[in-house]
Amino acid sequence: MSREHPMPIRRTVRRRELREMVPLADSTIYEMEQRGEFPLRFALTPRCVVWDLSEVQAWLAARRSKPILRAPAPDVKQRKTRPIKVQGRVPRSASKAE
Repeated sequence: MSREHPMPIRRTVRRRELREMVPLADSTIYEMEQRGEFPLRFALTPRCVVWDLSEVQAWLAARRSKPILRAPAPDVKQRKTRPIKVQGRVPRSASKAE
C-alpha cells in the first residue's frame, strides 16, 4: 500500500492571540478583511474562528517593509469660518449644560 503524504498541520491563532500580535480593534480587523487588506479568518466550528499564523506573520512582515503614508493635513483655506479667539476668555464646550 502506498501512503500519501499528509498535509502539514498549519498553526492557527484565535482572536485573543491575534490581538496580542496585531494591536488593532476587532472592527478594524474586520473592515480590513472585507477590503482584502488583512488575512481572512475561517471557522473551525460555528462559534470559533481562527487565522492562519503564517498568513498573519507574512502580513506583518509586509507592513514592516513598506512605509505607510500619513493622512494629509486639512486644507484650512476651504474653511467657511475661522474660529474666533477672545482675549482672556476660555472657550466653552457646546455639550456642557448651564
